Amino acid sequence: MLQRSLPIFFAGLVGIFMAVQYFVLHPGMARIYNLVLDWKQVVFACTLMLGVFSLIRFHWRKIARRTADAFYSLVVVISCSITVLAAAVFGTETGPYTWLYDRVQAPMQATMFSLLAYFVASASYRAFRARSVHATLLLLAGAVVMLGRVPTGDLIGFELHGQRVSLASIAAWILDTPNLAAKRGILIGVGLGMISTSLRIILGIERAYLGLSRGTGADI
Repeated sequence: MLQRSLPIFFAGLVGIFMAVQYFVLHPGMARIYNLVLDWKQVVFACTLMLGVFSLIRFHWRKIARRTADAFYSLVVVISCSITVLAAAVFGTETGPYTWLYDRVQAPMQATMFSLLAYFVASASYRAFRARSVHATLLLLAGAVVMLGRVPTGDLIGFELHGQRVSLASIAAWILDTPNLAAKRGILIGVGLGMISTSLRIILGIERAYLGLSRGTGADI
């Protein structure tokens, strides 16, 4: 029972403190707040090490069982081990770790993002089919923004009340007005969701982080 109630009590206590400290300007409260942030970094480092250990254990099991994709798991284990050893022995400023990051990690990331561009283009082609009024508006807005973000957008335009209106200016208006309004609405919804989730955790209603279903205390 203590293993369940103690984490809930601690989470609620820390949550209440983090909410109240914004409204208290006492220096002691600020010191406690900075102490909590320091401990957060310690917990983050521990969870990072736990994540690396779990990753290696997961792939090591696949290697031991000789599954169909065990070769890729072997590559992951060897690469992770070499990178960790290079950083621990030679440091992260210069040496093999820097070479691995600049010559291996960075090119792989660039390749991955380059491939993602083609997937985005494919998804955009499927989404921009004018099958309805909303899809047509999405297609027109997307076409205007894409053309307006390239140098050609400055060359395409028309005269309106004695002033030249280009696709670049229309694209800027779309991004700064309707797009920004929708973005702010989404951020407001996200903020309300964060507040709701925080209150559920503080009050002990949400217990998914303990591996328990909410409110029942039963194992999932």
